[in-house]
Amino acid sequence: MSENALSPSDLLDQQFILLQLADSFFPSGAYTLSHGLEALVQAQTITTAAEVETFIRLLLCHKVGTTDLVALAHAYRASARHDLSAVAQIDALLFAQTPIEKTRIAQRQSGRALLMVASKTWPDAQLGWLSEQTAQGDFNCLYPIVFAVVAQVVGLKQPSALVAFVHGFVVGLLGAAIRLGALGHLQAQQVRRAIAKDMAAVCEQAAVLSLDEMSSCTPLIDLAQMRQAKLSRRLFAS
Repeated sequence: MSENALSPSDLLDQQFILLQLADSFFPSGAYTLSHGLEALVQAQTITTAAEVETFIRLLLCHKVGTTDLVALAHAYRASARHDLSAVAQIDALLFAQTPIEKTRIAQRQSGRALLMVASKTWPDAQLGWLSEQTAQGDFNCLYPIVFAVVAQVVGLKQPSALVAFVHGFVVGLLGAAIRLGALGHLQAQQVRRAIAKDMAAVCEQAAVLSLDEMSSCTPLIDLAQMRQAKLSRRLFAS
């Protein structure tokens, strides 16, 4: 059934669920991450709103949009088929394509937090299975994979799941940039508007890419993420 065929009340329910999952109020821990931005700000490599915009656009278009979001789309479809073994395989593939240890740890911590909160908020057999597999050490519980399954079981359509994830990622980074003093609230809104087309483009692209086409190429940001763990003082986990 398409979204257009849903009743007005069902459409409203989906919209409210989308807002709930994408909101920083939702306690998944994803908003405690700077993805290396803190290291770059401390090194004064990033000092302006324009540089923050470039940083977010690079991560969005050459890493998150081409790895996390692609894995999320495939995990969503596997969950819709009730193929949880495929979900676990996609989780393992994304883990293997996340070479930075601190990033893997952060993804797992956020995924476990999301799974715990979602299991209490929307009890479901699939979420229960993921919790069991995580406890047994057979599931990495990476945040994009858990997000995909949660979005599917609560009734979001795949496009809405991708939009919610991307929105949460961008808003989280903008919030980090504000806390780090790299830009102000008004500038953050301007950056958010400037990258709207990129956000839409990566959602559309991720929906059609195969798992074999997952890739990332952000070497300088990767190095910043590695340096993040060695900062003498820091606000963010990554």
